[in-house]
Amino acid sequence: MKLSVNNPAIGWLMVCGLGLLTPACKNNAVKKEPVQWPSGIATPVAIQKEKVLTAHGDTRIDEYYWMNDFFKKGPDSTLVVDYLKAENAYLDTMLSPVKKFRESLFEEMKARIQEKDESVPVFSNGYYYYTRTEEGKQYYKFCRKKGALEAPEEILLDVDKMAEGHGYFGVTGFSVSPDNKLLAYGEDLLSRRQYTIRIKNLETGELLPESISNTEGDAVWAADSKTFFYTTKNPVTLLSEKIMRHQLGASVNGDAVVYTEKDPSNYIGVYKTKSQEYICIVSSATLSSEYRILKASDPLGSFKVFQPRINNVLYSVDHWNDRFLVRTNKDAENFRLLEAPLDKTGVENWKEVIAHRPDVLLEEVEVFKGHWVIVERKEGLLQLRVRDLTNNSDHYLEFGEPSYAAYVSNNPEYNSLTLRYNYTSLTTPNSVFDYNLNDRSKKLMKEQVVLGGFKKEDYVTERIYATAKDGVKVPISLVYKKDTKRDGSAPLLLYGYGSYGASMDASFSSSRLSLLNRGFIYAIAHIRGGQEMGRKWYEDGKLLKKKNTFTDFISCGEELIAKKYTAAGHLYANGGSAGGLLMGAIVNMAPELWNGVVADVPFVDVITTMSDPTIPLTTNEYDEWGNPANKEAYDYMKSYSPYDNVEKKAYPNLLVTTGLHDSQVQYFEPAKWVARLRTHKTDSNLLLLKTNMEAGHGGASGRFDYLKETALKYAFFMALEGIIK
Repeated sequence: MKLSVNNPAIGWLMVCGLGLLTPACKNNAVKKEPVQWPSGIATPVAIQKEKVLTAHGDTRIDEYYWMNDFFKKGPDSTLVVDYLKAENAYLDTMLSPVKKFRESLFEEMKARIQEKDESVPVFSNGYYYYTRTEEGKQYYKFCRKKGALEAPEEILLDVDKMAEGHGYFGVTGFSVSPDNKLLAYGEDLLSRRQYTIRIKNLETGELLPESISNTEGDAVWAADSKTFFYTTKNPVTLLSEKIMRHQLGASVNGDAVVYTEKDPSNYIGVYKTKSQEYICIVSSATLSSEYRILKASDPLGSFKVFQPRINNVLYSVDHWNDRFLVRTNKDAENFRLLEAPLDKTGVENWKEVIAHRPDVLLEEVEVFKGHWVIVERKEGLLQLRVRDLTNNSDHYLEFGEPSYAAYVSNNPEYNSLTLRYNYTSLTTPNSVFDYNLNDRSKKLMKEQVVLGGFKKEDYVTERIYATAKDGVKVPISLVYKKDTKRDGSAPLLLYGYGSYGASMDASFSSSRLSLLNRGFIYAIAHIRGGQEMGRKWYEDGKLLKKKNTFTDFISCGEELIAKKYTAAGHLYANGGSAGGLLMGAIVNMAPELWNGVVADVPFVDVITTMSDPTIPLTTNEYDEWGNPANKEAYDYMKSYSPYDNVEKKAYPNLLVTTGLHDSQVQYFEPAKWVARLRTHKTDSNLLLLKTNMEAGHGGASGRFDYLKETALKYAFFMALEGIIK
């Protein structure tokens, strides 16, 4: 278990990303020719039904409010589907000149993938676990070998076979019982993240009769291998609502409720400490958290509150030897590490172990019996610090690139002397290392294979800074091919997110090579709302400071033009979900800066969504965006909400994507936004909406299908540059 801000109830057994990478072409061989878009094509027209929305004496008219009827299962459900299908057909028509280019991009990106591949095995409780993929197959096999890599293979789950006949198939939460005889997992057939937990007998290969629906997909085993705990969701709001206890062979209807969350602004989950000795329930919001603990050997016992919730205090818990470790922001904006006795866990007994530092964010701590691996963030970059607990000496791992990402990977063995970590950068494919915590030696276990002649030395990565409106320096990570000209003539794609304290670290993408090899520069704006520069970076990009996120991104775009990485008319932007909100805001605030923007599953109708607690996840978000029931929050949100700020003016070329079954950002937000833009925009630029009628927030589930979505976006950007080969 890692000590992190949002302590997830996630088991260590997760499917590792398998390599996805690409062929090269010379920048100077790229020829540009203006694309002749189809003319005289009628745009889809959404009917208007005025809905009057009033709050705090302010009235808003929403002419497309009816579009949420598919979600509400209302009388206009058929109209909604018809409109989305009409937009899909319009997109296909307008992009018909690049249809073959999209198909060739898909094949190009797919060709970079080593289809027959295998993850680096992870050792846990006597077995090596791994996933492997086969040529031509969309999914994978989840496997293990007992004791040694030379042992016979057991296929625990054949996900390729399980996914047959399903338009979408997701599987999560692999959890093997302590006696190694049972496997619990969650499956989702709709992309609503409502998982059904199933149990497989690994000795007989049979599925047990237990089938538990509407869960987070997590099953956390007690020490007896007969009892497990799991999280259920509210079927309407999709909020995690209860922690349940199930005993094998008993009726699911009789499962005990061990915790009920009464505050709809909290997320809850359940996990087991790395030591395997304690089961923990976490209830966490943006600003505060609370934990409950139970000995894994006493599954029928009562959970004990670790420390009652304190306003504006986040803490997370792990067990280490004869004490608990507590990572908290109490009196420490960037977090500090404390310890507590096993029998006296209240805050009055917490003792400081690692002090707060104003310039270093303490992100997490990975515990081993004799070592801690402390994950820190300084000046926007991750650092791995190893503490030898036999002598309390510290040292850091060295990485040697200006912009990179280094993460602690799967390390389930508490007594191990080996740290497994992942490393990547904008030019280095994902790499898995094993690091000896005693002698400090490291071994590359695997580097993502890139087919087609990729050479990392052909690409350049940089890190620069833009100056924000208030004088703050905002980091930008860049990558481009060495022969790309730096005279302002290159097209540039700027990516951003900037919410929830999520840091957008520089990482490798094989599909991105299709852009770089055709002369594009790719950049990541590390804007406020993320946590790259510490906790304050996040605090200064949410609630009543949210606009910093948008103005930071605009400042980054202006800086890239000023430094001649690109020029006006060649700057593009992309972001998804909360990053889609960012896209909606920047096209309202600075439409002239961008030649093209792709907004993926964008959160754009901020006030209406945040005013409706029946919409999934709304109440959890109050501490991020504000509660519009408060007038100050309402007025501020209205001042930037993309849907509420659409005006009669020219907008850049826009491609908007969504999923009909999206549980995070409902399909009707982007659909309404596009419909309103159609009646307001004064330009002749492209405005396209693509709805995946089978998937949700994460898009397609197969390892190749998502490339079709990437090919659509890249073809859109490149066609606007006249690049269609």
